[in-house]
Amino acid sequence: MSLEEAKVRGWEELDIILVTGDAYVDHSSFGTAIVGRVLEDAGFRVGIIAQPRWDSPEDFKKLGKPRLFFSVSAGNTDSMVSNLTAGLKPRAKDAYSPGGKPGLRPNRAVIIYSNRIKEACPDVPIVLGGIEASLRRFAHYDYLSDKVRQSILADAPADLLVYGMGELQITEIAKRLQAGENVREIRDIPGTAWKMEVKEWKAKKAENDPSTKESTKESTEESTEGSIEEPAEKLTETHVEIPSFTAVSQDKAAFAKAFRMYFLEQNPVTGKGVIQPHPKTVIVQNSPMRPLNEKELDHVYELPFTGEAHPSYKEHVPALEMVEFSLTTHRGCFGGCSFCSITQHQGRMIASRSIESVLREAKKLTEKPGFKGIINGVGGPTANMYGMDCKSWEKKGACLDKACLHPGICPALDTSHQKLLELMRHLRELPGVKKVFTGYGVRYDLALKDEEYLEELCAHHISGQLRVAPEHFSKRVTDAMCKPDREIYERFAEKFETLNKKCGKEQYIVNYLMSSHPGCTLEDMIEMAEYMRDHGGYTEQVQDFTPTPMTVSTCMYYTGINPFTGKKVYVARGKKEKAMQRALMHYKNPANYDLVYEALERTGRLDLVGNAWTCLIRRRKR
Repeated sequence: MSLEEAKVRGWEELDIILVTGDAYVDHSSFGTAIVGRVLEDAGFRVGIIAQPRWDSPEDFKKLGKPRLFFSVSAGNTDSMVSNLTAGLKPRAKDAYSPGGKPGLRPNRAVIIYSNRIKEACPDVPIVLGGIEASLRRFAHYDYLSDKVRQSILADAPADLLVYGMGELQITEIAKRLQAGENVREIRDIPGTAWKMEVKEWKAKKAENDPSTKESTKESTEESTEGSIEEPAEKLTETHVEIPSFTAVSQDKAAFAKAFRMYFLEQNPVTGKGVIQPHPKTVIVQNSPMRPLNEKELDHVYELPFTGEAHPSYKEHVPALEMVEFSLTTHRGCFGGCSFCSITQHQGRMIASRSIESVLREAKKLTEKPGFKGIINGVGGPTANMYGMDCKSWEKKGACLDKACLHPGICPALDTSHQKLLELMRHLRELPGVKKVFTGYGVRYDLALKDEEYLEELCAHHISGQLRVAPEHFSKRVTDAMCKPDREIYERFAEKFETLNKKCGKEQYIVNYLMSSHPGCTLEDMIEMAEYMRDHGGYTEQVQDFTPTPMTVSTCMYYTGINPFTGKKVYVARGKKEKAMQRALMHYKNPANYDLVYEALERTGRLDLVGNAWTCLIRRRKR
């Protein structure tokens, strides 16, 4: 992070500089740390500029000019999510900053950082990466501005964009630049996106379709078919063209169509390239990069991470506390929740580490100062998908015509928890380990498939509370979310209670619930409130739906259309209705009385106001 540290290593200059909106924490839960360690392992000299001031280019010069390129990331989360609440108010804390201090990264960090780098070092290539760049790689709905924005590549002065988990891509880019290739000639790496000049695009379209030759003389950016590939017969084999930025920003049906088209190409086995014209450039996404195999994943997570924040920080970084003594076992999630971006970033296919690799990392944890015998998290995006597989993944990837878990669990899916059980048993037996907790979300529909796993979970791996995410109790809403029905949750809750009694433990389920998701009406929220009243599910763990780029739910929120069925979807847009929906989740809170009453009045449910136990609120003067 400083030239002095580089000189200690004998480095006179750096090959690559990573710029991040997070504090620099050398832990494998932080994307910048992984990328830095992977590049270092490949023989490159890497520097990191963390949370630079963005009002001038000076901070971007402090490590000198990198020999190969700058790589820019907003950090572990989109900068808008880091900075703003669901109500678009500034957050009081930033978990990825020293001391939790807010305001150390700008909104739209990737674009702003890239502009400052271009001022500081105008001739150095810029490669974008991380969640913000990955999920804004096409024209997308932006919640802050409430409009469709261009691809981040069209707005940032960058040369390449790495999407998804980027170890293979970033290393290949570095090696090819090292070999002397021009960054603008690197157009074929899977898992990357790049931009083509409009003139070049029009010329290639004309080559593929002589009838379009005249259009190349025009100055408009619009095009509706064609491919960057030659010859013309390769048109349908390698790329699909989705509706342009102009089309999707003016027509919500076109937005939904574009979303559906690129969503169906996010498959590393069968996915094609995707092209989207913009007013001043053409965005070309190459087909997705394959997931790392077991050996590669083991190697990445066993690189020499210190597991600590950079020593220059005088205050702790809260996000590290959550993961310092945790273990990542796998990547990917086939849950397919509509509001989750993992499908578009890590993919639906599970990539798992070996048991031996996880145990080696666990042993190192036990040797760290401050380790008190508790491993507080074992898992990935979902705790209990470790080691799971599907016969179709190797040959055709995850299915395009159906979901793995919704409306029910696909019979082709291997849902065995045996590998996970074996791992957890070995972890419990490690010297120095007192407890091994499942700190990540358990997918309860999968857990129900394996009573042995659920029993061991209750007996050994819960610290009094198990956090699960039913999100809602109305079938109409859970269907829109692609979440399990309420009946499955009830079966899980009943089995959980039974097994805890068998273990002689008093443990509880803590539910995560959501309001204002597309498809959710006030009537649905009242149904949720009644369910909580009747089943004791009242919880503080609630959130209002926040539209984030490239999720199915955000597409539905913006367009009011389900992109896969074409059917209309109800969307709560007004601040008042959203406030009422959220208030219904906390109907017991006196501060929410007026909002709850108004919601009940508006829906004709004043029968829920009174002194009977069936009522949500008491009748009183408002």
